[in-house]
Amino acid sequence: MHKQRTLVFFGAHPDDETFGIGATLALYALRGVKVYCVCSTRGEEGNVDPQLMEGYATIADVRSDELKCAAQVLGLTDIIFLGYRDSGMQGSEQNKHPDALAMASVEAVAGRMIKIIRELKPDVVVTHDAGGDYGHPDHIATHNATVKAFYAAGDPAQYPEASTAFHPHKLYFGVSPRRFMRLMVKLMPLFGQNPRHFGRNKDIDLTKTIGVEYSFHAVVRPTKQASEIRVRAAACHVSQGGGQRHRGPLLFRINEMFRRQQDYFMREYPPPTRHLEKDLFEGLPE
Repeated sequence: MHKQRTLVFFGAHPDDETFGIGATLALYALRGVKVYCVCSTRGEEGNVDPQLMEGYATIADVRSDELKCAAQVLGLTDIIFLGYRDSGMQGSEQNKHPDALAMASVEAVAGRMIKIIRELKPDVVVTHDAGGDYGHPDHIATHNATVKAFYAAGDPAQYPEASTAFHPHKLYFGVSPRRFMRLMVKLMPLFGQNPRHFGRNKDIDLTKTIGVEYSFHAVVRPTKQASEIRVRAAACHVSQGGGQRHRGPLLFRINEMFRRQQDYFMREYPPPTRHLEKDLFEGLPE
């Protein structure tokens, strides 16, 4: 009998699992892979339309429910919250909140991740790139802790209290082709939008995404079904603007492009070669 494959995505906030590599996660779920989302925070920061708060005590409650909705649509096996607080954008006062992910040591965060890795025994681990996509402190912290946890999980001398040592086969970072982002940044002013103030809360500076060109070693081309699932999952994240096609012609076109997107991945481990993978599980033993 063949072992059922397992993939764990370590993301910073609710919606990272969908707006980032959602089509890939849906594709593998459709193929029978056990796909888990480990979310560092509950997305406490930002603004939410008052009508979306009806029946909820906090923004974290809203966004947690949106993540549960998206996970069900994507076909994820489970969601695990690490329990840290959203740190807000870089330079904000929320960075200094005692419970914020940005205030936690990489060793402490990695310790929680190692316990999860050793319990779930994933074949493949995926997280954010080193720059945190657009420089978000929580994305960077999640990346750093995931890398540490990935390598330490297989060492029985490290974190011995966190179950039996286990080393996953592969580690990837989800990356975006900078040529596409550069085109977006150039086009947005033509549609009356400021690339330095993007997103639901106008606190994302897209110009920060075009400075570093990451190599990619795997390109996953989701099926039409997986791409459509991703779009439906995005609609769960209403507080983040998911599924709202009235936001303008540019964002509508971007949304449509995501239906046919390719997801790009940089391979951290094992060391990459010149071969371009088409499957994150490629080369693994049966």
